[in-house]
Amino acid sequence: MAIGVALAAANLRPAVTSLASVLGDVRASLGVSTAWTSLLTAVPTLCFGVAAFLAPWLGRRLGMARAVGLSLAVLTLGLVLRVVNGPSTVLGGTFIACAGIAVCNVLIPVVVKDSFPTRVGLVTGVYTAALAAGAALGAALTPGLESLLGSWRLAAGAWATLSLAALLIWLAGARHGREVRAAAAPAAVGRSLLRSPLAWVITVFFGLQSLLAYTVMGWLPQILVDAAGVDRATAGLLLAVTMVLGVPVSLVVPPLAARRPGQSGLVAVLGALSVLGVLGLAVAPAAAPALWVVLIGVGMGMFPLALVMISLRTSSGADTARLSAMAQSIGYLISAAGPFAFGVLRGATGTWTTSMLVLVGLLVLLTALGWVAGRPRTL
Repeated sequence: MAIGVALAAANLRPAVTSLASVLGDVRASLGVSTAWTSLLTAVPTLCFGVAAFLAPWLGRRLGMARAVGLSLAVLTLGLVLRVVNGPSTVLGGTFIACAGIAVCNVLIPVVVKDSFPTRVGLVTGVYTAALAAGAALGAALTPGLESLLGSWRLAAGAWATLSLAALLIWLAGARHGREVRAAAAPAAVGRSLLRSPLAWVITVFFGLQSLLAYTVMGWLPQILVDAAGVDRATAGLLLAVTMVLGVPVSLVVPPLAARRPGQSGLVAVLGALSVLGVLGLAVAPAAAPALWVVLIGVGMGMFPLALVMISLRTSSGADTARLSAMAQSIGYLISAAGPFAFGVLRGATGTWTTSMLVLVGLLVLLTALGWVAGRPRTL
């Protein structure tokens, strides 16, 4: 089960980072506006929010194994569709691919909670490390693939082979696995989490850390090219550095968080690193771009911390499923505004500085909410 979780996780970010690393070429090839590009960077989080509402229902209806298998099939289809035609097809295919990702985003934490109740921190770390590794590969390899294959379409579409391989391995493993279904519908499991202040704090905390992550994944290479003066291949590699730092961070932070009654101190450290990194890019981007990237990459350890908090702040698999669905559906809808507004503000001001200073303010709010969410208690 742990291997299956890791293989599925490795496919949940290349759909985003592969296109981000060649975003300038995509825009030039399609002849689209800055607003369209901003919409493309917002599609993943928007889709994650909308499709996440369906994930618990799919888990109950099909069982966990079939629901995750179906999501990997949908992801593969979307990755192929988005490279075969013009701007509308790129947007539509990206939405389809991210719908598949959204199901895994919600259901895999439930699988971890139910299958590894005494090792939640460790297995969450493996899951988020695989996410980070997949994201890094998407960012690092796609520009090289574009040069090798002569087209951004072939380079981005090549990632469908990875998701297809994961689908085949998942289906083979699921034949021998125990049938597990998602927890009962929220209406059947006590009071609504919409009336829980702690659930809302965790949800907004999850949304703001996702806003940071997808703004970075969608725009960092272009920021480095425009503001720091690096070439596009180097910008893709620096994005990969940001993502690959998530591997050791993910293997350290969740187990460390799970051994502590509270996680507020970890939130403060990671929040401070994120603020310093984004602030450095805002005021002195060319001075030390590698340092700013490293600070941001380590600070993005907020993501595995947010995931493990969903399990630590709940007392049962049913509550974990409910909180995971709420945090990821509403949280991703909150974060969808980030990449879009970030790009639109850049277009309106002609500089990245204002966008990044606004992001710094949101990071301060994120850290404050994480401090509250990290206090030791359960729903």
